[in-house]
Amino acid sequence: MKTEPTCIVIFGASGDLTHRKLIPALFNLYRLGRLDEHFSVLGVARTKLEHESFRAKMRDVLITTEQADGAILENFCQHLYYQAIDTADSQDYAKLVPVLDELHKKYETKGNTLYYLSTPPSLYGIIPECLAAHNLNSEAHGWKRIIVEKPFGYDMESAKALDIQIHRFFEEHQIYRIDHYLGKETVQNLLVLRFSNGLFEPLWNRNFIDYVEITGAETLGVEERGGYYDGSGAVRDMFQNHLLQVLALVAMEPPAIINADSMRDEVAKVLHCLHPLNEDDLQDNMALGQYTEGKIDGHEVKGYLQEKGVPADSTTETYMALQVQIDNWRWSGVPFYVRTGKRLPARVTEVVIHFKKTPHPVFSQNAPENKLIIRIQPDEGISMHFGLKKPGAGFDAKEVSMDFRYADLAQPSLLTSYDRLLLDAIRGDATLFARTDAVHACWKYVQPILNYKAKGGRIYDYEAGTWGPEAADKLMARSGRVWGRPSGRMLKKY
Repeated sequence: MKTEPTCIVIFGASGDLTHRKLIPALFNLYRLGRLDEHFSVLGVARTKLEHESFRAKMRDVLITTEQADGAILENFCQHLYYQAIDTADSQDYAKLVPVLDELHKKYETKGNTLYYLSTPPSLYGIIPECLAAHNLNSEAHGWKRIIVEKPFGYDMESAKALDIQIHRFFEEHQIYRIDHYLGKETVQNLLVLRFSNGLFEPLWNRNFIDYVEITGAETLGVEERGGYYDGSGAVRDMFQNHLLQVLALVAMEPPAIINADSMRDEVAKVLHCLHPLNEDDLQDNMALGQYTEGKIDGHEVKGYLQEKGVPADSTTETYMALQVQIDNWRWSGVPFYVRTGKRLPARVTEVVIHFKKTPHPVFSQNAPENKLIIRIQPDEGISMHFGLKKPGAGFDAKEVSMDFRYADLAQPSLLTSYDRLLLDAIRGDATLFARTDAVHACWKYVQPILNYKAKGGRIYDYEAGTWGPEAADKLMARSGRVWGRPSGRMLKKY
């Protein structure tokens, strides 16, 4: 089903995200026939460009990043336009009014407009106010929606202030807080896997699940983003948004109906049930780390303090591990172990459901662990591990697996996360976008960690190319457990 006629306005169109993700995503939707022919893309930034020079830049991006048919590429580029303004100057937004009026008329969009804030977070509150000053937020003629990139706030207080500021000019139904993790096929498949299979849903609770691991690991360091990352850290950059949202999808109750409100109601309920972190949790059930020099794939890499833009005395964490508890009927007593870090041995994001051992006194002695591995990236797929009898005499068991990979479907039309989320925003489907109450619940849960950091809480060193500081292993060892050691490929792990 194609989208409604729409004008897509990208603020920060000269930036990296626009080049790497947004324009390729829109082109892919166009190539696959998902975008209505009556659409336009208006790039907005301070950089002085004309329509043709902007098209030429985007054409070069698409030629190098996409297998683009020449005719389709040229047709797509004719839908691209550009307007230079000072995005911090309200008066300069007057330049957008005649341009948008002309595009709405030319493409018969009925005024439908999607604004994408691909800008520094400092502009997230300013741009909505400037749009409203010129009535560009009004839905008197067509819908108006605004996509806000992460981070949505810096802490609990700033998130609330930003929320109030944006809501002065846009209603909640117009605001789409994007988290590209939620657009990944495997993340969405969590819900289908659970709720459409009688094989899993009856077991998805404290009676049958021992514990859950959620890992978001990267081999990369901070690269050229040292200045930005040092003001963020692993807690804000990955845990507060991506991984808590994934946790909520793993733990949520079945929605009453499949729509945005019902789905997001259940996500918010889980986040409100997170057991508040106290001083003991921060000391015993959390480990923060910072990578030092080491080796990744046999290559020497420098430590975090030697990275460009990072102060020599920085105490910003590049790793965190935390035991999370959920205070509700389904999950009481089941620990969720969440970890994320940079300069780890593998690039992998996955959820591992560890089932309890069989109670049979004979078979439980040497039975392999039952676990369900949901790989989010790379090599997206699902792997189920269980025990079967070893060939020969006796009843010794060995671990085997049943694996499914999305790559095996050989579907070239599979949408990327940005493809899917942009398509949903144009269609007005907010299911995979964070709602304000969920954002507040995440910040409320994370705030004690931020306070701990601000008071000089301990940051452990870990060598690049290892799985984090020893303190993280001790966190698991207290309950007799160990972290998994995933590889970058589904069929070669564990």
